[in-house]
Amino acid sequence: MKVKPKILRPGSRIAAISLSWGGPGTVPYRYEMGKRQFEEAFGVTVIETEHALRDADWLARNPKARADDLMAAFADETIDGIISTIGGEDSIRTLPYLDLDLIRRNPKVFMGYSDTTISHAACFKAGIVSFYGPSFMAGFAENGGMFPYMVDSVRRTLFSTEPLGIIEPNRVGWTVEHLPWENPENQSTRRKLNPCTGWRFHQAEGVVEGQLFGGCVEVLDWLRGTDYFSAGDLQGAVLFLETSEDAPPPSFLTEFVRCIAAMGILEGLNGILLGRPGGGVNPQTFSEYDEALCKAVREEHGLNNMPIVTNMDFGHTDPMFVLPIGIKMRIDSAKQEIVINEAAVTKN
Repeated sequence: MKVKPKILRPGSRIAAISLSWGGPGTVPYRYEMGKRQFEEAFGVTVIETEHALRDADWLARNPKARADDLMAAFADETIDGIISTIGGEDSIRTLPYLDLDLIRRNPKVFMGYSDTTISHAACFKAGIVSFYGPSFMAGFAENGGMFPYMVDSVRRTLFSTEPLGIIEPNRVGWTVEHLPWENPENQSTRRKLNPCTGWRFHQAEGVVEGQLFGGCVEVLDWLRGTDYFSAGDLQGAVLFLETSEDAPPPSFLTEFVRCIAAMGILEGLNGILLGRPGGGVNPQTFSEYDEALCKAVREEHGLNNMPIVTNMDFGHTDPMFVLPIGIKMRIDSAKQEIVINEAAVTKN
């Protein structure tokens, strides 16, 4: 049972942190837009950790400074939550400098996605609930204003102690269109939406429940062989996976499943969720990712009854919903429902 952090409220102080790429120092306009839109929507105050705005080259040379920022934010009693400015590719270099006992003693809202998967794995190992969701530069800085679907999910998950209930699919439209952040004129241009086709349940019947764990599949792959991704911690879990804007091919999922099977993780899972493929993947080939995942789980490893849900609204696709890592999720394949029957945060 993971420890839940305290609820966020209007007036909460949120620390913006750069754990990997120095996005705010590279494209400051984009970061400031995300900060402003987040503050205005939720009535909170955003402050930056000591090194959050440093340039990308400096941050790349100083993984300990990034880890120190995270430890300081968890230890600071005046800070109610911590949100990544953006992802990147080398948060794994911060792991040697993290103090899991400090994180465990100071549970608070921590959110981000993509390369922030590394820090989520640390929070999971420390025994606290964290949140796989938007960052300041990707999500909260959305062109032309934030997507209501995402805003509603953040509000329900982080700003309410009511049970989350049924997690509804996005029905308005989705996008992975990239409008260069370096051009401020793009900020007022709405990205083009593709029609939603719904989530795909690859199991006709049955209900399972399990503690959520997961992240960007390429980043999880880097954790192989570490204490942060092991069979003992994931027995009975629901594993969620998503692919980055680098758009790895469907075969990467096949290889990943083979790997976690060899690690003893796969057979202990209660279900698998797959986000809509990120990057410039042709939507007509999305089914190839589904097929690669299902074939590896069922045909290669004989887990014919494992529920698999694909084409979901999380990860490198917008808008996204927030996944509370460490909270129990129920998959009802017959009803085609995803349900969380508890709150992800606490009043105390």
